[in-house]
Amino acid sequence: MLNHNRGLWGYSGEAADGELLTIQSTGLGGPSAAIVVEELIALGARRLVRVGTCGALIDLELGSLVIAEAVDAHDGASRALGASGPLAADPALLAALLAAGDGAVTGLVHSGDLYYGADTGAGDAVAVDLTAGAVFAVAARHDVPAACVLAVSDLLAGERRRIDPEALEHAEVELGRVGAAAF
Repeated sequence: MLNHNRGLWGYSGEAADGELLTIQSTGLGGPSAAIVVEELIALGARRLVRVGTCGALIDLELGSLVIAEAVDAHDGASRALGASGPLAADPALLAALLAAGDGAVTGLVHSGDLYYGADTGAGDAVAVDLTAGAVFAVAARHDVPAACVLAVSDLLAGERRRIDPEALEHAEVELGRVGAAAF
């Protein structure tokens, strides 16, 4: 463990390829993520991959993976950072995620401030999250490549359902495998 600042766990160590890899919790939502990403970049982060959960806006299975081709940044933090409209994933990181996440759904991810009970205005988005927009917005300000892979933890269209703990644990293992493969 590298740090536990602000109650957010961070780990650094050698990845499978021998290079340094840092895994850092950002907390939930744009404001916390924006602070953490800003500080990671100041410490030397050269590539960022948001790994987390999302709510499905289309017919997806709980636990399935979603790889963001772009993030539609509609959260307050992203807007305060100057984001307007979709922010594209870095092509090289996206290609690596797609190769590792064979069978994952790809598309637009809507990043907003509310998860449940809100009219997201998500348009063509396949999923909604609370954090990816801020990660992409801070990365764009610093010209740092960013990408995103998410596991479906909630079905938000039709009958709402939440993933059970065992299935979430399995999805988290898959998220870690796919996310690490991007590096």
